Amino acid sequence: MSKNLVIVESPAKAKTIEKYLGKDFVVKSSFGHVRDLPKSGMSIDIEGGTFEPTYEISKGKNKVVAELRREVKKADIVWLAADDDREGEAIAWHLYEVLKLEKKENRRIVFHEITKQAVTHAVENPVTLNKNLVDAQQARRVLDRLVGYELSPVLWRKIQGGLSAGRVQSVAVRIIVEREEEIRNFKPKESFKVTADFTAKTGETISAELPKKLATKRRNKKIFRKLFRS
Repeated sequence: MSKNLVIVESPAKAKTIEKYLGKDFVVKSSFGHVRDLPKSGMSIDIEGGTFEPTYEISKGKNKVVAELRREVKKADIVWLAADDDREGEAIAWHLYEVLKLEKKENRRIVFHEITKQAVTHAVENPVTLNKNLVDAQQARRVLDRLVGYELSPVLWRKIQGGLSAGRVQSVAVRIIVEREEEIRNFKPKESFKVTADFTAKTGETISAELPKKLATKRRNKKIFRKLFRS
């Protein structure tokens, strides 16, 4: 029975890392993401206003998840070694949820190169799951579904079937359009800021500013314009 189970993203890394860590470690791959939003339906809680996503095990990943669950039962400690980026952190979090690791001792490790020194250093210095990165990835995925999911069918009808609006492009275009609408709908309003320095007979200087309400009244605007031109 192995005391340690290490889960990485890529199967290409597994054998090399296992060799570095030795006989007390078994290294398995998740083959990337194991869970995602269902392909059919929005799967986002819009009506409730929480915008919570509903996930399911990705198509073709049931066998991978079943194998990982068997390995988790054998292990004393589970090491989540997905990549050190937003997607990697999300993969580690999904594994934590799907494998129910809250009941098992688990640790998060990261390394930036596949060398014995880097891998052993990571095991000696585990970190905590970065929920900020997880939330960032989830927000990106939710935006993809809320915006891109609605836009893609338009592309199929107007341009070509099978095209995807893309999460980043769709959201960026949406933001640009909304900003452009704000600019076009903006109605400029005139306002004036009048300040003055007064010198008292004692030689003391006093600074004063005309209240904004007085400066913006229509009857005073002509006076201020003449004042500024002179």
